[in-house]
Amino acid sequence: MTSDDFHIVIVGGGVAALEATLALRDVTGPRPRITLIAPDEHFVYRPMTVREPFAYAAACRYELADIARDLGVDLLRDRFGWVDAERRVAHTEGGEAIAYDALLLAVGTRLYQRFPRAVTIDDRCMDELLHGLIQDVEGGYARRLAFVAPARMAWPLPLYELALMTSARAYDMGVEVSITIATPEDSPLAIFGLGASQAVARLLDDAGIETIPNAYVEVPQSRELVVNPGAHRLEFDRIVALPELMGPSIRGLPAGEHGFIRVSPYGQVRGVGGVYAAGDATDFPVKHGGIAAQQADTAAASIAALAGAPIEAKPFHPTIRGVLLTGQRPRYLTAQITGGHGFSSEITEEPTWSPATKIAARYLAPYLDERDRAAAGAAR
Repeated sequence: MTSDDFHIVIVGGGVAALEATLALRDVTGPRPRITLIAPDEHFVYRPMTVREPFAYAAACRYELADIARDLGVDLLRDRFGWVDAERRVAHTEGGEAIAYDALLLAVGTRLYQRFPRAVTIDDRCMDELLHGLIQDVEGGYARRLAFVAPARMAWPLPLYELALMTSARAYDMGVEVSITIATPEDSPLAIFGLGASQAVARLLDDAGIETIPNAYVEVPQSRELVVNPGAHRLEFDRIVALPELMGPSIRGLPAGEHGFIRVSPYGQVRGVGGVYAAGDATDFPVKHGGIAAQQADTAAASIAALAGAPIEAKPFHPTIRGVLLTGQRPRYLTAQITGGHGFSSEITEEPTWSPATKIAARYLAPYLDERDRAAAGAAR
C-alpha cells in the first residue's frame, strides 16, 4: 500500500506525462497524491497534425482538466521553471513552489530551425506552415520539392509522410511533381531495420520519389540545396526541413549534451535522488511518442516502487511501432531498437498492435480510444 502522504509531481502535458499518470494510477490506485503541472489547456494528438495541410480534419484535442478529473490528480496550469533537488521542491514560472517526494519531468524539447531559409516543420502549426505549399503543388506552381533532414535528426517519419502524401496529392490532381528526400540515414527509415527500410524504399520508388542517403545538407538560399559530401548544388521550388531538437536545459539538474536530461535505464535522472524523466527531454536518441510512453511506464514503475507499491521496477527496453501515412494505405512498422538502429523489424499493411494508433502506448492509447468512442456515441 502506498502512502497518502507521498506526493508525486509530474511536469508536462504530453504523451509521457499522461502515460506516466495513467500507469501510476493503475499500479497505486487512488493513492498517493499526484500533481500534474502543464502550461497548456489541451493535449493535442500531434502525430496526426501531419495530415492537416492536406485538408484533413484537425488532430484531436483533449481537455487536460477533464483528464485530470478522470484520474483524480491535481492540475496546475503553469510553466515549469526549475528544481531544487536538495530540498525536493519544484518551482514554476508563476512563482509556485511545490514540495515533492518524487518528480517526473516530461517537458519535451525545444525546436531549433537548422535551416532558416527552408520551411521548418513544427507539428504545433503544420497547416499554417504547409497549407500554402500544398495549394501551390495542386496548382502546378511548385513542381520541384525537397524534403531534408539535419545531421542531428531525432524522428524522421514525418518527412517521409509529407513526401508520400504530397506525391499522392499531386497524382490525384494530375500534376507532375519531382520530389527528393535528402537524409543523413544510411537508407530510408533505417531505424526500423533492413527489411522495413527496403520496403519503404520500394514505396518511395513506386511514388517516383528520389532518396539521397548519407546526405549532410545546407540551404544557402531558399531554393538552393547543397548536398555533402561532394558539395552538389541542386535547385528546387520549395525546401521543407525537419527541425533540430534541443534539450530543455533544466536549472538545478546536471547538464547533459545539448541540454538533454541524462537518465538511467530505470528512468532516474543520473546523480539526482527522487527525480525522474521520460520522453523527448531525455538523452535517449529516438524521439517518438511510443518510445516516450515506454519510458514513462519505466519511470512510473520506479516511482511506484519508491512510494511503497509491491512492484519491481524493470529497465527500459524499447520497441518502436510506427504508422507511416502515405496518402493511400498506411503501413505499420515495428522494430526492436539497439544502438540506434532497428533489428527484428517488419512492415505490414495491417496493424500488429491494438488499438492501431499512431502512438502505441500501453495506457494512453486505450484510454484515448475509449474517450473517442464515448464522444462518437454521444454525437449520434
